[in-house]
Amino acid sequence: MARVTIEDCLEKVNNRFLLVHLGAKRVIQLRKGAPLLVDAPKNKEVVLALREIAAGEISFDNIVKIDQDEEVVQALEDSPEPAEADTPAEETEKKAAPPEEDESSGDEQAKEAVEQKDSPDEQAK
Repeated sequence: MARVTIEDCLEKVNNRFLLVHLGAKRVIQLRKGAPLLVDAPKNKEVVLALREIAAGEISFDNIVKIDQDEEVVQALEDSPEPAEADTPAEETEKKAAPPEEDESSGDEQAKEAVEQKDSPDEQAK
């Protein structure tokens, strides 16, 4: 197919508005990394989506299934590896815990030092 026309797509989808929604949904899937269903490697996502619709590869029936398959693959990729899951929680908490501070913070120590150094009451005595 040299060019994709709206008429080619409307043979598969009966309404222009539904075609827009179907195409937009497929473009989002392609941008997230969904596999191509039609060979056209140098085309942009919008043209790829229209080519897939015109070829009959994408319809409202299977676009939901493709979306669900992508979610399953994404969930499997995001799950932690077994080696990471076996680490004790205590070690993780120790690494993440902030260092403990002294009873008096640095601001309080600085205030005490200034008061002791040059108190106007002490200079007057």
